[in-house]
Amino acid sequence: MSATQDGARPALIPLIGISMLCNIVTVVFARLAYGLLLPGMQETLGLSFTQAALLGTVTALGYLSLVLPAGLFAARFGARRAIMLGTCCAVLGFSGMSQASSFPLLIVLMLCLGAATAFSYTPLISLLGAWYPERRGIVIGWANSGVGSGMFLTGALVPVLTTQSEGWRQAWLLFAIIAIVCMLLAWRVLQNPPRMPTPANPAIRAASLGSALRNPHVLLVAWIYGIIGVTYILQSLFMYSFALESGISAGSAGQLVALMGILSIFASPAWGWAADRIGHERALLICLALGAMGTLLPVLWPVYPAFLLHYFVLGASTTGQFTSILASATRTVSREQAAVTISFITLFFAAGQLLGPSLGGLLLEKTHDFPLMFALSSLLIAIGALLSWRSGRGA
Repeated sequence: MSATQDGARPALIPLIGISMLCNIVTVVFARLAYGLLLPGMQETLGLSFTQAALLGTVTALGYLSLVLPAGLFAARFGARRAIMLGTCCAVLGFSGMSQASSFPLLIVLMLCLGAATAFSYTPLISLLGAWYPERRGIVIGWANSGVGSGMFLTGALVPVLTTQSEGWRQAWLLFAIIAIVCMLLAWRVLQNPPRMPTPANPAIRAASLGSALRNPHVLLVAWIYGIIGVTYILQSLFMYSFALESGISAGSAGQLVALMGILSIFASPAWGWAADRIGHERALLICLALGAMGTLLPVLWPVYPAFLLHYFVLGASTTGQFTSILASATRTVSREQAAVTISFITLFFAAGQLLGPSLGGLLLEKTHDFPLMFALSSLLIAIGALLSWRSGRGA
């Protein structure tokens, strides 16, 4: 039985701890670690860049197609059950990836990992905000720092495992074991918050997606979030391979990924604190400008110091993009419209993550030119920064 009935609020530290672990499993392992495992999988399975990118695309497709159904599932059956379903999908996906060699089966398993993210992340964020509304920013910020912790973990472990023959299979198996632990702890710690009473005001009850769609500010933020989706997944999937092609060893490249993860752990709550004080649009503009410059560095100078600066700058700024944009999206809508607004802009983010791997993989297949791809990615981030500036001026 959940503690929903007695109204006892879960202790903050265990709640943050399991939330970070859930994000490590269902966001980092399920979505972002694939880029580190990709070189080994390509070598063993003979995957082309197009096939490798397609696997990343179907994961995003699973997330995109299920993010709204997952929200409806959480609303009907509780966020706790949605998160349990998400971690269960992660266990199945990781276990299968550790054994599979058939490309069609790999597609199904990567789709399963996309479902894991859809059913876990958004319900988890809503659960945290419902239990601690007065500390929403810092709680969600620390939960999102699990992404940084996970990147540090994968950056440290995966290169070591993949030095062995088919070590990428061992990495997927390790992810499955950690996911099982996460699922058991989530069942023990997470609790559904008490349901809010139905509003008596008919106008509030009628708050819908359509009213959010008519908000120009929300639409602008949605396009920015779509740009973040494209560029973030390209960096996650291909920057590691770019570093290897530039002559950086797997161990050194893994350390750079780990550095980015360490910085992200603390950057997420720090940007949440800063955005509340300097303004969400201004914080978003700063983070996007840093992201554009950081992405361009290895393009102009593909040597170790430039990659070091890249991972340092993005580790310090990327999580700020997510923190700031979610806060910015809900600034101009009512509290009753906040949830549906976040769902709406998340569709743009998921669509960007769906398009990014396909476009990037196709470009690499035709040109095998990592600098060209990341130069275009930097330009796209700069466009996002410009849109953010416009969003702030219209505030």
